[in-house]
Amino acid sequence: MSSTPVVAVLHAENVPDEAAMAPVADHAEIRYTDADGLATALDGAETLFVYDFLSDALPAAWHAAGSLRWVHVAAAGVDPILFPELRDSDVTVTNSRGVFDRPIAEYVLAQILSFAKDLPGSLRLQHGHTWRHRDSERIEGRRVLIVGTGPIGRAIARLLTAVGMDVRGSGRRARTDDPDFGTVTTDLPGALADADFVVAAAPLTEQTHGMFDAAAFRSMKPGARFVNVGRGDLVRTEDLISALGSGQIAGAAVDVVDVEPLPPEHPLWDAPNIVITPHNSGDFVGWRETLVDLFSDNFRRWRAGRPLHNVVDKKLGYVPGP
Repeated sequence: MSSTPVVAVLHAENVPDEAAMAPVADHAEIRYTDADGLATALDGAETLFVYDFLSDALPAAWHAAGSLRWVHVAAAGVDPILFPELRDSDVTVTNSRGVFDRPIAEYVLAQILSFAKDLPGSLRLQHGHTWRHRDSERIEGRRVLIVGTGPIGRAIARLLTAVGMDVRGSGRRARTDDPDFGTVTTDLPGALADADFVVAAAPLTEQTHGMFDAAAFRSMKPGARFVNVGRGDLVRTEDLISALGSGQIAGAAVDVVDVEPLPPEHPLWDAPNIVITPHNSGDFVGWRETLVDLFSDNFRRWRAGRPLHNVVDKKLGYVPGP
């Protein structure tokens, strides 16, 4: 590593806050770049901070990354950058695991409560100046299946358990003594059949791509609701639209979709009983600065030769649990 390391920062419209980046700028040459200039910025750079965490520009610029040793992604999901050449290289990848766990859990609870209390229906009646008494559902004792048992899934499990919901997990390894889920199953169809609410919080991998398809939705209860805070490509969107349209499931809230931003003419907008948010379930006030602070802390560790936080297993596609 050179005495003055070069850090390339890939951004889109939003550029990292200058004050937050000061701890890095004091000890490195920083090259800010958008996707078009990434190859030039990578020439001689040892570190890449992927602040534009949805960008897929790195594969095309990889030819210029001969000095690259470390890539840090300003997100929990790293699927946009895990192309074969990076997977097979010696470059270390880290992510921003931990920043969004609790905010996303709060989002999931909010959507579950919105379904149970029919807040969209109340708003529609209000807009029509209509006073109509209706009963609502209780969430206490209702069963929730959380698909994905990583940190975000665990934060969701803890919060939903705290409000009295019956939480189960679906993951890669079955167990009955999990501290957050109690029971974790590998039998996804069977678990879907028992759930009142299904929360998708899994990372996007070859194994999870399209896992929520027509067969999965057929396995769910007709009255079940589906919440996706994982990745859009976990879901076959046309199958979700069909499941909502036929009444196979009672509703869905999706914060991520397989095409982002969702085009105005996309049929998902008009699917019945759906709530769509623009990939902001974890975006609390100050989240951008928090992401930069995490990178700055890891950069200090990098310069000191200390182990980095949140090292991704590039074969698995996420940071392994304990």
